[in-house]
Amino acid sequence: MTKISANGIEFEYETRGDKAGEPLALIGGIGVQLTSWNEVFVDALADAGFYVILFDNRDSGKSTKFDDWGPADIPAAFGQARAKEKISAPYTLEDMADDAAELIRALGFKAAHFIGSSNGGAIAQTLAWRRPECVKSLVSIMATSARRGLPRPEGAAAKWLTSPRNPAGTREGAMAEAVETAKIIGSPAFPVSEAILREKGAALYDRSFCPDGNSRHLLASLASGDARVAHLGEITAPTLVIHGRNDPLVPLGCGEDVKNSIPGADILVIDGMGHDIPSEAVPEMVAAIVKNARRAG
Repeated sequence: MTKISANGIEFEYETRGDKAGEPLALIGGIGVQLTSWNEVFVDALADAGFYVILFDNRDSGKSTKFDDWGPADIPAAFGQARAKEKISAPYTLEDMADDAAELIRALGFKAAHFIGSSNGGAIAQTLAWRRPECVKSLVSIMATSARRGLPRPEGAAAKWLTSPRNPAGTREGAMAEAVETAKIIGSPAFPVSEAILREKGAALYDRSFCPDGNSRHLLASLASGDARVAHLGEITAPTLVIHGRNDPLVPLGCGEDVKNSIPGADILVIDGMGHDIPSEAVPEMVAAIVKNARRAG
């Protein structure tokens, strides 16, 4: 892994595949590290001919942290969001979209294909209207448009969203949380063994444990609100929406609204998929991603 400076941030990144291939950047969601991505998915993208770029967003993994800001008060921020009050945050989704654009340029590319997952999908949508010259094609996975009135998480998923990550702050806590998270928001038709989940949770904890960064990522999303809704119709990049029919955290209606808001967008709905990328769905997903990229010419 290597570091590179872009947009005033030091980013940790790595690449997969042939550099002569089409550049494709993966934008992760809240607290997602570049090592969080499903390896089967990443390798399949590289095998499909893409030059895959993975990176830690600001405030996650080994990229620049905003620890001087301190942890975000998420319950208060949700209250402000419901009251339509201005939310103070160290950065917004617009800043994170600019990060992705400037990172690509720092790596020597004028434009790239972008895949954003969950809150990374929101960042990718923002990038596509804000910096259209940088986006060859857009894939928004398990993300919302942020339009008010769309289905919201309920029950255990809603509680999970507002709860702190691994409050004990221990390696064992990270492993237990990985298992619990999969039970709450994972794909019901494609369960992952507890041993694999615990191993991944431990590896991510060992690499970087930054719960305050997680909270600031969520704060950035709340502070950005629904501003991008008015701009989704301006997106001209070929767009594919991928969503799980059984996603409890970002219900399918949210993904459908992204598709309906972006001119010419396609949607792939995967039965049994929750709020993760199951290995079993990778062949179908990558085939659709390749098809969408070809629309860029």
